[in-house]
Amino acid sequence: MSRITACLQNLKQQNKKALIPFITAGDPQLEVTVPLMHRLAEQGADIIELGIPFSDPMADGPVIQLADERALANGVTTTHALEMVKSFRETNQDTPIVLMGYLNPVEVYGYEQFAQDAAAAGVDGLIIVDLPPEAAVEPIKLFDAAGLDTIFLIAPTTSDARIARIAASGRGYLYYVSLKGVTGAGNLDVEGVNRKLETIRKTTDLPIAVGFGIKDAETARLIGENADGVVVGSALVKLIAEFQDDRDTMMSKVSEFVQSLRHGLDQ
Repeated sequence: MSRITACLQNLKQQNKKALIPFITAGDPQLEVTVPLMHRLAEQGADIIELGIPFSDPMADGPVIQLADERALANGVTTTHALEMVKSFRETNQDTPIVLMGYLNPVEVYGYEQFAQDAAAAGVDGLIIVDLPPEAAVEPIKLFDAAGLDTIFLIAPTTSDARIARIAASGRGYLYYVSLKGVTGAGNLDVEGVNRKLETIRKTTDLPIAVGFGIKDAETARLIGENADGVVVGSALVKLIAEFQDDRDTMMSKVSEFVQSLRHGLDQ
């Protein structure tokens, strides 16, 4: 059983929902990422998604695009992201880590080598935004062999037949994208999200996390009533950017924000 599955099963037994924050590796500086990861875990994060910086993050809105630009300007590579996970694992063996990014850096790295190195660093799962299940058959074999959960996205426009195909290929949890658009865009249609969750649950027993558009404790609470977890990215990354020049204040603001999300979910 993967660390992700064990975490989500444990939360379900406690009637709790997973809080899954996202940050970009190397933003705002290389040396800040690992302390940020620890702070997230300490303040109630159940799973951490760590973004691999990429020059063309087509599913991400301006907030995360700018985070990628800052990280790339800092010289951050896929190898750096793996080293950050390895460093985090020196003192935290419990919190699952999911790497989120795009296919190009993985292809450049090499699927098999990437799978082996990610597993060795302590990574638990992968979200490769532009790797559809039809093209993922061979990569999934490599990721499975390394003990990595391959997590797929489902969009509001995804057909029922395609949901079944995605669910059959998925591991760990499914990521439902709550909005038509990029990260951080628009306003949540909670009723629409709940209807789609009902449809997805007809095809799979995998837990479902919802992301894109969850910005505060109230939206986390509303989505958490029916989802198994919530992913918070742009709102957190925006906060980090706002206080990037004052590390102590940034850490304090991140703590307050994550605590508020945790409280909203636990209501």
